[in-house]
Amino acid sequence: MMPLPVPKWKFWPMRILLIAFALACLTACGGIGFPGVYRINVEQGNLVTQDMVDQLKPGMTRRQVRFIMGTPLVEDSFNRERWDYPYVMRRGDDVMRESQVTVYFDGDRLTGVSGDLQPAWANSES
Repeated sequence: MMPLPVPKWKFWPMRILLIAFALACLTACGGIGFPGVYRINVEQGNLVTQDMVDQLKPGMTRRQVRFIMGTPLVEDSFNRERWDYPYVMRRGDDVMRESQVTVYFDGDRLTGVSGDLQPAWANSES
């Protein structure tokens, strides 16, 4: 003997309730993040210290600047007279430390430094 067919509309409220509960559970974790998840520190760019910037002198060659500061993160192909050294340290979405140093050249010689860190000779000219 076959069981009597159950109308489909009978379980409709249960389906809506189950879908609403699943959506509530999924969106609840999105706002606060998962507890206990370790977020590593992510460092991007060139770490430039005040000691490195203090070693720069006007008239230094590009090679000497590269030796002291390291390879620049941004060498603009349209403006070869400028090197940028950005640095950002993050933990997740939080920026913990950020700095920017720009070095200017005239031909092959260092002419100026701007940004968060300044050498002593750049401050005395201003």
